[in-house]
Amino acid sequence: MAGQIAPDNLFDLRPDWKALLLLAQLKQRNAESIFAAIANELSKVGVDLLPATTFLEGSLAQAGLIAGPKLSRQEEQDVDFGWKIAKEIAGLDIGQTVIVKNGTIVAVEALEGTNDVIKRGGTLARQGAVMVKVAKPNQDMRFDVPVVGVETIRVAASAKMRVIAVEAGKTLLLEKDTIVELANRSRISIVAR
Repeated sequence: MAGQIAPDNLFDLRPDWKALLLLAQLKQRNAESIFAAIANELSKVGVDLLPATTFLEGSLAQAGLIAGPKLSRQEEQDVDFGWKIAKEIAGLDIGQTVIVKNGTIVAVEALEGTNDVIKRGGTLARQGAVMVKVAKPNQDMRFDVPVVGVETIRVAASAKMRVIAVEAGKTLLLEKDTIVELANRSRISIVAR
């Protein structure tokens, strides 16, 4: 399975009878639980889902500075702090992204998705904030893999973000050359750890 499913679609489902039975068995209805239930149903008929990163291994973020200027000491500290918080919210299945500025969590992703939390965080921080996006602690790489794409960079530039920190080996950087070019032009640093 690949591609984004808008989180708000969880409230606009029109399931058939089989899907209704499947959903009725779920205690929680979030992306992970719904996708896992679908994967389990598919496996019963001999369909095994591949990791969403299959054939995209070259698009996985590699550790280190990927684009933009070297991070300042404060930005490094904000990445460290944001990393801890992002891992916590990811583990609670709230979201995977936080926005940090000067040691303060400015915005936390929930159902709205990454681009909307960037916009909200940018409005609150005004400029120079750090975005941290991580995988869940036990990320099922078959679905809901963290992704940064061209639109993410455009939204981050518009929100005047300074740094985008992602998890190496678990975050897809789609259209990487274009992302790097846009980030460099916007003076946004992209770092993977």
